[in-house]
Amino acid sequence: MVELTTWHRGRLIDHVQLVVGDLEACRRFYGVVFEVLGMPVVDGDGYFFADELFVSAGAPTTGRAHLAFQAKDRAAVDRFHAAALAAGGRDNGAPGVRGYHPDYYAAFVLDPEGNNIEAVYHGPARRSAPSVEITADG
Repeated sequence: MVELTTWHRGRLIDHVQLVVGDLEACRRFYGVVFEVLGMPVVDGDGYFFADELFVSAGAPTTGRAHLAFQAKDRAAVDRFHAAALAAGGRDNGAPGVRGYHPDYYAAFVLDPEGNNIEAVYHGPARRSAPSVEITADG
């Protein structure tokens, strides 16, 4: 078991868990996707996680979910889409501008379990911090 003393989180979601039937296929898929997006993956016994996403094997499975990952630029969205397709994902929307707001650039793929996975770049912006860093006391 992995014991963390420091971890990073966003502002709203602490974590999202997907329960999947084929953990190995999902690990290959998400490993490639997260490498392209620059997110480290931690493997455990019967699960893996990256930042707020936790994926484990089990039944019943979660069912179809939509997850959107932040990309640093449009090129990262393009790389995400290509890498996800090469890793067994199915196209669910090629990279392009969407009508949600003027700079919303995204791509969508279905992961091996049928979840709708998106990478999105919201346009030029400045972050106050790269992430929230949480350090355990003790």
